Amino acid sequence: MPGSRLVYSTDFGRACPECGQPIAECSCKKKLPGPPSDGIVRVRREVKGRGGKTVTTITGLPPDEDKLRQLAAELKRKCGSGGTVKDGVIIIQGDHRDTAVPLIEKLGYTVKRAGG
Repeated sequence: MPGSRLVYSTDFGRACPECGQPIAECSCKKKLPGPPSDGIVRVRREVKGRGGKTVTTITGLPPDEDKLRQLAAELKRKCGSGGTVKDGVIIIQGDHRDTAVPLIEKLGYTVKRAGG
């Protein structure tokens, strides 16, 4: 059907808004834009909206999904905690700012501690 688009599917994760295919198999090769970045990586502690649980969020990294997943895996190993990558933001369970900041600085990024 020309002009139709995928509305909902449980077969795969995120779909490309242009072609409706899974992001990994996108036929138009248009990657979803990440959050805007000013070149500074921000590491912050968040509690709001998470049922009282503390998480460490890392924003401002380039939106390359593979590199974000690799960095998240390394951070999770170093912190001994769980986490995920969601919409270009790395989320690590618990307050691990002291561990994350030096590790990200080693990769050559400018890092700021933000939030509480």
